[in-house]
Amino acid sequence: MIYEIDYARGKKMSFDIGRFAKQSNGSVMVRLGDTMALVNAVAAEHEKEGIDFMPLQVEFRERAAAAGKIPGGYFKREGRPTEKEILSARLIDRPIRPMFPKEWRVETQVVATIFCSDQEHDADTVSATGASLALLLSDIPFEEAVAEVRVARVNGEVIIDPTFAELEQADYEFVVAGTKDSILMVEGESHEISEADFVDALRHAANAVRELCAGQDKIVRECGIAKTKRVQDEHVMDAALVAQVEGLAAAKLRELARTVLAKEERSRQTHEAKESVRKAVMESVGELQYEHIKGDVDHILYDIEKREMRNMIIENNIRLDGRDSVSIRPITCEVAVLPRVHGSSLFTRGETQSLSSATLGTKRDEQSIEGLQPETTKRFMLHYNFPPYSVGEVGRYSGTGRREIGHGNLAERALKNLIPAESDFPYTVRVVSDILESNGSSSMATVCAGSLALFDAGVPLKKPVSGIAMGLIKEGERVAILSDILGNEDHLGDMDFKVCGTRDGITACQMDMKIKGIDFTLLEKALMQARDGRMHILGKMDEAIATPKSELSQYAPRLTTVKVPVDAIGLVIGPGGKTIRQIQQDAGVEINIEEDGTVTIAALSGEASDRAKQFIMALIAEPEEGAVYTGRVTQVREGLGAIVEFLPKKEGLLHISEIDYQRVDNVSDVIQVGDVFDVKLIAVKPDGKFSLSRKALLPVPEGWEERPRERREGGGDRGGYGDRRNGGGHRGGGDRRGGGDRRNGGGHRGGGDRRH
Repeated sequence: MIYEIDYARGKKMSFDIGRFAKQSNGSVMVRLGDTMALVNAVAAEHEKEGIDFMPLQVEFRERAAAAGKIPGGYFKREGRPTEKEILSARLIDRPIRPMFPKEWRVETQVVATIFCSDQEHDADTVSATGASLALLLSDIPFEEAVAEVRVARVNGEVIIDPTFAELEQADYEFVVAGTKDSILMVEGESHEISEADFVDALRHAANAVRELCAGQDKIVRECGIAKTKRVQDEHVMDAALVAQVEGLAAAKLRELARTVLAKEERSRQTHEAKESVRKAVMESVGELQYEHIKGDVDHILYDIEKREMRNMIIENNIRLDGRDSVSIRPITCEVAVLPRVHGSSLFTRGETQSLSSATLGTKRDEQSIEGLQPETTKRFMLHYNFPPYSVGEVGRYSGTGRREIGHGNLAERALKNLIPAESDFPYTVRVVSDILESNGSSSMATVCAGSLALFDAGVPLKKPVSGIAMGLIKEGERVAILSDILGNEDHLGDMDFKVCGTRDGITACQMDMKIKGIDFTLLEKALMQARDGRMHILGKMDEAIATPKSELSQYAPRLTTVKVPVDAIGLVIGPGGKTIRQIQQDAGVEINIEEDGTVTIAALSGEASDRAKQFIMALIAEPEEGAVYTGRVTQVREGLGAIVEFLPKKEGLLHISEIDYQRVDNVSDVIQVGDVFDVKLIAVKPDGKFSLSRKALLPVPEGWEERPRERREGGGDRGGYGDRRNGGGHRGGGDRRGGGDRRNGGGHRGGGDRRH
């Protein structure tokens, strides 16, 4: 059966149910336009023992055939997920994860496969809505419908689920997910919009989400395929055990919540307190019985720690590190930390620290982006690394994790719209953030450190950018909004809301809610508090470096841009790229040529850049009669003269009579192949050939008298080389019947009547 949902004033999303992948617990083919994604939800038969988390795996995979493509590479098949696929999987995972029961410990897998792409609509938000319906139709416990849309503003008009073409013109783009009553997730970027504009975007998105959720509920009621949900028995802990652990742990954990400690010390003391409780409980019940209840003991300890921290904040406005709700941790900013790196910074906020570097590259360093859309390139990249030692742990080094890709993408979005246009700054730019310490908000430290590193590298970033992570503690009607949250406040709190921007507006955001029912009034308050924090951080950053450095690092490439006529591109490249390779080798540069004739020269010194530029300009220059050039002898022809390359790939004849004022009998006595000297272009002939003179640039000997050239009978003058008795000689035209009189040493190879 195919069902349709009308939403966002004219949009239609359809769901094909009961036709595909019928052995899945739940399966839906969802369609927007001609973009189609098959979303399958599957859960294992039994609960996985020994784990204290929900084992949910979300995959998003594109099929190249969806866009009529064959994958590149040797194997010609799809391989490991791309960055786009990983980011899309996260957009599905984050809003659906809170909708599973807290007690759910069964391995669950949600897979979205893109089988058709209309090249207009992205499949990520479509797949998230499809995942919700697939779970609702399955026997997997799932609390309520979730929907996800993309909202953008184009020329002042707010558009839900815009096309790719519309997104290119948008001044903001956000992905918003939620239920019919609450927003669960927001992520996106913008061109320095106001907080009011941001809230307005969320209102439009929330209306569309509400319509899609209501549509899913209607489909579930009507289709008759929804399966009976598995009963997940709620685990009830023994009241005596709860009382025992409370009596052993509550006072100590309450004291720790009220004591200002560094992260490591707090972690150590908390661990010792919990271990003391575990040991006491084990001694009271015995080791064998403790094995059955140790999970309950840990759960009770977690609840106590969470309760005491939240109560301290709600009741006393005091946080774990002693701050009130609006204060920012101490900040230090340093630049030029790494001497040979193009730009570097060290940003420290409390116990969170990012060491960032900025590297400038050339056009060839751009990243090629392949996928269902036409191949594109990216000239600004930001990569985020989170090594285990940043939190004092030992861990595996097994490649970039999904969390690292997600955090790096958020920081990249925060900065990318402030990077100058390629026409103004033709560099490829890469920022790398290595988190050296972490106690909350490392992605926002990356934004700040990245902005500082770009300034240090001399990148003319339009404005500095900072970021701040906001938290929320909500207990009934009691609410506390927290600025610059700690790791524990993120873990034990109700919201993680990251906001990035300049002094003039928001450039990126990411929000994940762990509770339902946050209203827009509360959201607006959080945004204004985030703005105040952002301004404070920008002030601290300005103390280290307020504007981009005026000079690039001596180790950064110098880029020089010149324009050549489009029809001269082939001349610069040369046959098989021979000419351009030779220029690069001789000058020690890297050259890139665009289809419009823009030539970018990358060099480590101005001298090398100038050398390459001069060669290119000379290569495309039109020879001017009367101009003086520096030429190089490429051939010597006895009796005739020499061939001289006076401009790149342009040669002319230096006749024997134009070598010197003195008679030259043997050309090789005067010049050799490879000799370099100045020549004057004395004639550009109709057939495109060039006549050169070395003699014209030499001092005229005293008493020198130029003898006129003779014209030959019968054939006319072929622009001859002059009378060889004075160093010249005639090479006439016309009738060649004769042999010529050579008795006077000149030698006539004339035309016409050779009686002369």
